Amino acid sequence: MRKIFYPKLAAGNIRKNASIYFPYLLTCVITIAMYCIIRSLSLNPGIQEMLGGGFLSEIMYLGSRVVAVFAVIFLFYTNSFLVKRRKKEFGLFNVLGMEKRHLSRMLGWECIYMTLVSLLFGLGIGIALDKVMYLVVGKVIAQTVALGFFISGKAIGETAVLFGLIFLFICLYSVREVYRADPIELLRAGNAGEREPKTKWIMALAGVAALGGGYYIAITVRNPIASILLFFVAVILVVIGTYLLFTAGSIALLKILRKNKAYYYRTRHFVSVSGMIYRMKQNAVGLANICILSTMVLVMVSTTTSLMIGMEDVVRERYPADIMIYFRENTPQGNQAGIETVRAFCRDRGVTVTDETAYVYLGISGSQEYQYEEANEAEVSPTVDSMDELFFITLDDYNAVMGERKTLTEDEILIYSNRSSYEHSTFRLFGREYKVAEKLDSFVGNGMYAANIYNTLFIVVPDQETLFEIYDRQKEFLGENARNIKQVYGFNIDGSQEEQNAFYNGLIDCFNQNRISALTEGRAEARNSFVSLYGGLFFIGVLLGVLFVMATVLIIYYKQISEGYDDRQRFTIMQKVGMSREEVKAAIHSQVVTVFFLPLIVAGIHVAAAFPLISRLLLLMQLTNTKLFIACTGACFLLFAVMYVFVYNQTARTYYRIVSR
Repeated sequence: MRKIFYPKLAAGNIRKNASIYFPYLLTCVITIAMYCIIRSLSLNPGIQEMLGGGFLSEIMYLGSRVVAVFAVIFLFYTNSFLVKRRKKEFGLFNVLGMEKRHLSRMLGWECIYMTLVSLLFGLGIGIALDKVMYLVVGKVIAQTVALGFFISGKAIGETAVLFGLIFLFICLYSVREVYRADPIELLRAGNAGEREPKTKWIMALAGVAALGGGYYIAITVRNPIASILLFFVAVILVVIGTYLLFTAGSIALLKILRKNKAYYYRTRHFVSVSGMIYRMKQNAVGLANICILSTMVLVMVSTTTSLMIGMEDVVRERYPADIMIYFRENTPQGNQAGIETVRAFCRDRGVTVTDETAYVYLGISGSQEYQYEEANEAEVSPTVDSMDELFFITLDDYNAVMGERKTLTEDEILIYSNRSSYEHSTFRLFGREYKVAEKLDSFVGNGMYAANIYNTLFIVVPDQETLFEIYDRQKEFLGENARNIKQVYGFNIDGSQEEQNAFYNGLIDCFNQNRISALTEGRAEARNSFVSLYGGLFFIGVLLGVLFVMATVLIIYYKQISEGYDDRQRFTIMQKVGMSREEVKAAIHSQVVTVFFLPLIVAGIHVAAAFPLISRLLLLMQLTNTKLFIACTGACFLLFAVMYVFVYNQTARTYYRIVSR
């Protein structure tokens, strides 16, 4: 009898507390299944054999690491709700004669049940959906998937070990909490935190300062490389500021509302505000977690969706023509022989060539600080934010490519800046000053410079003599680091993507046979890499977004349950002294709305403040369509807000059912 007492007691406890255990169990199952699926995909040989599969496998591996870190933090956090909710029950068992070692044995069996059920269903769902997700990945990246069913023993083993250890440490933590408290503390645990908290203005000001620092970095940073370096600093500051403001600022807000007599002395506001003040210290952390998770969902889904939708624009900007050839010969006339070789190859293949583009250019590294003015090579050490690439082309080539008829005098130039505006009316280089005759709105397509994360100044010079004068001066200045003059030849061809890939590979072989020195790029061939990279990011972004939304919903649910049980006695007393059910509902509505939508509002502010920083980070992924990112961010926020309102309605009903019993 004794051997089965604790297992039966543990099973009965889980059944009796199904309202709080079932959502937690569901979260564990989904998290385990998601980790198993992503890890299995990262090991799937079919993924690795796809075009761009190397990128995709690496993305899947990194995604599995993110899920693992999230699982450790979130499962521990949600388990704290369960422990807090049941401390009073543990105290009652203790008073009735169960020693703490008996409670520990009971908790151990509960943990065994939760672990076995979570792993059984989680791994089962993961294995069952692995092939489905593999097909989804193939669909997203437009690849044909291999037949057969792949089961990764390594992924299953890693999942079982990882979550087995997580549940073990969760069990040890729960036992530790029981051993630390005496029976009276356990019985009073449900009523902890009843004293009115003080308004901590220093903490609130520190939160404002941290948040302001994060916003300042996000808004002021200009260069994409600087954005990478400062992104994590800004994130840490915003996270710290969010926790501090929700902890101290929410209490200050409620006290301000209490001082507003016109607002406070109404039945529904009086009950809600007075009740929340006493519990806001413990609720603030939950609200901050909801805010941060909401921000993560919005940023992750909006960025990956923007990349996926805008992928074709990125490909066309990076590869302005179906075939782009960059000849390396350093001659004023370019490599006309190389161009004729390409044309002959096209005729032999029976390929129709359209939209030919050819021009000579010089590209050198520049700096807004120096512009190579009276400085030697050792002194040229521009900061990240001040770097420019300088791209020079002759007026004749520019007019021919763009179909223009512009004219320039000897000391005039045309200029176009692709990342930031050029504000000056003159341009100085190597001791010579040029007058900016016109600031252009667009420029010739050059994929190499479209991919450049630095700002590029595209400069049209009057003639070849000026171009070679600049070349000679930069060679004197930079020596071995000087750049050569190159020629671009680009054109479009007919045919399917497979035919264009075959043409591209054949052209490379032709160049090797004729010993032509050139960098050759094919849009169709490169599109596969973009699809794999962006498609993989989109897939992981959606999966992690679902995981974080689930976490947000669970925190909201547990928050409502916890507050419902805390408020039940208070509302019961108020109904006994004459408060109607309608007034109870109004008070509940006021209480929930007063702080419930704060995380959503603050998350929206976070995303708006982070927009400049994220848009510059997207430049590293070559996405320059800011309007698309704005549209995706707005759509994601609206969809998330609808989901948030739905969760509010459902959890408010749960709260009302608890306090009305």
